[in-house]
Amino acid sequence: MLFIYKILINIVFFFSPLILIIRLIKNKEDPYRFKEKFGFFSKSKKKGKLIWFHGASVGEVQSIIPLIERFEKNRSISQILITSNTISSSNIIKKLKLRKTIHQFFPIDCDFISKKFLNYWKPSKVFFIDSEIWPNTINNLYEKKIPIILLNGRITKKTLGRWLIFPNFAKSLFQKFQICLSSSLESKKYLKKLGAENIKFIGNLKFSQSESESLELDKSLKNFLKSKNLWCASSTHYNEEKFCGHTHLKLHKKYKNLLTIIIPRHIGRVKSIKNELSNLNLKVHLDEPKKKISPDTSIYLVNSYGKTKSFYKECKNVFLGGSIINHGGQNPLEAVRYGCKVFHGPNVSNFREIYDFLKSKRLSKKINNYNTLANLLDTTFKKKSNPKQISQNLYLIGKNILNKTYKEIC
Repeated sequence: MLFIYKILINIVFFFSPLILIIRLIKNKEDPYRFKEKFGFFSKSKKKGKLIWFHGASVGEVQSIIPLIERFEKNRSISQILITSNTISSSNIIKKLKLRKTIHQFFPIDCDFISKKFLNYWKPSKVFFIDSEIWPNTINNLYEKKIPIILLNGRITKKTLGRWLIFPNFAKSLFQKFQICLSSSLESKKYLKKLGAENIKFIGNLKFSQSESESLELDKSLKNFLKSKNLWCASSTHYNEEKFCGHTHLKLHKKYKNLLTIIIPRHIGRVKSIKNELSNLNLKVHLDEPKKKISPDTSIYLVNSYGKTKSFYKECKNVFLGGSIINHGGQNPLEAVRYGCKVFHGPNVSNFREIYDFLKSKRLSKKINNYNTLANLLDTTFKKKSNPKQISQNLYLIGKNILNKTYKEIC
C-alpha cells in the first residue's frame, strides 16, 4: 500500500504547480515562502539538537505553544522547528517572542522531498500533532531511527473507518510511533485498533495555556466596547456570519447599544462577510484601531489573526463557529479560560469530550437557531458572572496536563 501511496502523492506533486497557482490567486499561499513546500528552505539550521513539531493549522499549532515555551527553556535544545500547512498558522508563530523557534511550511510528502527535508534539518525527535499522519515522512523518520511521537492524538470514528479500509497499512504506520499521547479516551481506543502500541491518555493538551500572552487592545477600542452590550462570534465559517447577523437584529430590538464582534476562522473571507452583513442593513466596522468607530456600528469585524484572546478578555458571551454547519466545531476552551460563557451549534464532534465537560459545569449551551441564541444572550446580559474561579480551575487542569506531557516526552 505504501507503494501505491507513493504513486498517488507523485501524481499530486506533478499537478502541484497548477494547484499552487490557484491557491496563490486565492491568497492561500505565501508568495515568498511557498517554495518551502517543495523542499527549499528560508531559514538556516543551527548547530546542536533540533526538535520538530508538525501541526496542520492554527488549532494544532496553538495547542503546543505552552509546550514550546517549556522547550525554549531547555538548554540541551538549540533549535525548535514548527511546520504547518497554512498562512494563518505561520502568522501565529510570527507574533510570538520565541528565541529558538522557527517556522517552515510542511513539504509535500513525496519520498525525495521528505528525505531532502530530513537530511537538511536532522531532527533528533519529531512530534506530529492531532491527526497528522504522513506515510513517506513517517517511514523515512523510522528508517533513520528518529523517535516519532503523536501529540494530542485525535482519531474520530469517521477517521478510524477510513484507516481500517487498509488495516495492514495503518498498522505499519501507527506501530512506528514511539508513543501516542491521545487527546481523549475515545481516541486512545481507536489508536489501539489502528495498531499503535504505546498509548497513553494524560488529558487534552488544549486545556493548557501560554504563560506569556499579551492581551491588551487599543485604549479607545476598549472604552468603546465598555459602552456596549457585547457578544462575540468566534471562528465562524461560511453562512454562520449571516446567522449571527440575524441574531443581532433580533437582540437589537431590545438592546439599542448592542455590538456584535465577529472573528471569522479565515480572514480571507472578510470582504464577502462585510457585503453579506451590509445586505442585512447592518453597519460593519473593520478592525482598524486608528479609524474612528461610528457610535451606531452594529458589527465589529476582525480582519487579522492573533487578537481573539484579547476580545475574549473584554467580552463574556461567545458563540463558537463551525458548529451550526457540519464542520465539527472549534475549540471552546480558550473562551472559557477568559471567563466567557460559550454557545455552540449541534455539530461539535471534533471536541465532544470537551463540550461534555463544559456542559457538566454549566459553562456552555447548545443552540439550534438564532432565536434561541438571541434569547440566551438576552438572559446572560441580565446576569453578572464570576469568571475568576472558572479560569483558575481550567488553568490548574491545563498546567497539570502540560507538566505530565512534558515529562513524558522529554
